Amino acid sequence: MSKTLIRGAQVLGGEARDVLIDGETIAEVAEAGAALPADGAEVVEAAGHILLPGLVDLHTHLREPGREDSETVLTGTRAAAKGGFTAVHAMANTFPVADTAGVVEQVWRLGRESGYCDVQPVGAVTVGLEGKQLAELGAMHESAAGVVVFSDDGKCVDDAVIMRRALEYVKAFDGVVAQHAQEPRLTEGAQMNEGVVSAELGLGGWPAAAEESVIARDVLLAAHVDSRVHICHLSTAGSVEIVRWAKSKGWRVTAEVTPHHLLLTDELVRSYDPVYKVNPPLRTETDVRALREALADGTIDCVATDHAPHPQEDKDCEWAAAAMGMVGLETALSVVQQTMVDTGLLDWSGVADRMSFRPAAIGRLDGHGRPVAPGEPANLTLLDPAYRGRVDPHSFVSRSRNTPYAGRELPGRVTHTFLRGRATLAGGEPA
Repeated sequence: MSKTLIRGAQVLGGEARDVLIDGETIAEVAEAGAALPADGAEVVEAAGHILLPGLVDLHTHLREPGREDSETVLTGTRAAAKGGFTAVHAMANTFPVADTAGVVEQVWRLGRESGYCDVQPVGAVTVGLEGKQLAELGAMHESAAGVVVFSDDGKCVDDAVIMRRALEYVKAFDGVVAQHAQEPRLTEGAQMNEGVVSAELGLGGWPAAAEESVIARDVLLAAHVDSRVHICHLSTAGSVEIVRWAKSKGWRVTAEVTPHHLLLTDELVRSYDPVYKVNPPLRTETDVRALREALADGTIDCVATDHAPHPQEDKDCEWAAAAMGMVGLETALSVVQQTMVDTGLLDWSGVADRMSFRPAAIGRLDGHGRPVAPGEPANLTLLDPAYRGRVDPHSFVSRSRNTPYAGRELPGRVTHTFLRGRATLAGGEPA
């Protein structure tokens, strides 16, 4: 069995430690320079680096099956490893939709074959994402994939009765319904956030109330049936207040925020560059501040990328015709460092909580989101926080290049990722 000795890394940003990996587990953690046995071990010199538990993403679009022109499970998990992720949840809006045991098992097996990170399929809530009939929730949970999270992401479960039934159904196995909060009628023809910028540009507005009204309904439904609801890609200050209120009641509500909603605002839409077209849309500076504060105080539980790859032709076109979404796996930790750590809102222990411990707990992932301690699975991320560099989409290992950060300088660089002791990323490159 292989051994790796990580020398001098700051574990969760604390004191420098030497960490010995033996096979799939962490064998020892000792003070830096404690002369851990390195015979036969590969040594990684990590002075000045931050060692975190492997990152976990609750919201990734891997596109396979059906849209392999934009991403595959292999290329998507390779991008995940480059971003420091050891586990991702693959959303159900594939072709065919992941609404049966057969499709989720296919995605799960493709993830196992890739070897770059664990892939946990997310099952659809409704058949074909059409919002009319519950999908095979029980069969997907009982399948080899063991689905626990269900979502029609990309579409909202807007029928209150269907949403209630889904929450009641998943309660039997402590599952969770992850809601894409978007009231359909309020967003017909919407192209961007509704506000000053949309009015000046003459683009159809996407009101904050379209998100907030669905969240308000769903936290009430979750409380009514005592089930778990997770709010995908929270994007407005009003949404934060609703989730904060629901949590104050002790209701079983969790929420995520994307890196791009922590950094970017609707002012960027003035460029008419479709790379900034995303669902939910980029919001205002006031919303960005509220989201950062809510992530810092724990109202928002975790960061999730909503990695949404698209082929060039779906983005290199006029704004109205462009697809919504942006890639995010390879830049997520850097954006979080810039917006949360470098601003003093979170320390590295807090980053570990929001990007590993909590998302793993929400998704019920065994072996992930674990302490960096002896006997624990060696799912680890090593980051150089002093690095500064401009984002070059051509260096991405994702199949798609639709990043909003092209040419922007971001801090931090993941140098190594370990999945059960095996390096999936070494020296910043996929192993």
